[in-house]
Amino acid sequence: MHTFFVVQSFERGRKGSLVADQPIETQGYEQATRMAERLSRRKAGVVAFARTGDPATGDFDEPVVIARYGSLDSAEQ
Repeated sequence: MHTFFVVQSFERGRKGSLVADQPIETQGYEQATRMAERLSRRKAGVVAFARTGDPATGDFDEPVVIARYGSLDSAEQ
């Protein structure tokens, strides 16, 4: 089992929809939270999460949100 820490940021698209940027894998919890905070200053929304699983089998637990900033609902503006 391996835990992946990922930061996903979003830009505001046309008509208020959110457009996902390329996800960024980080080396750990603290790096993910710091990066999410930094990106939140210029992105519409940012979420950092951890996901544990086995990449060889594709069996993963549900993601756990560790930081959330800004608007992450496409209906919010």
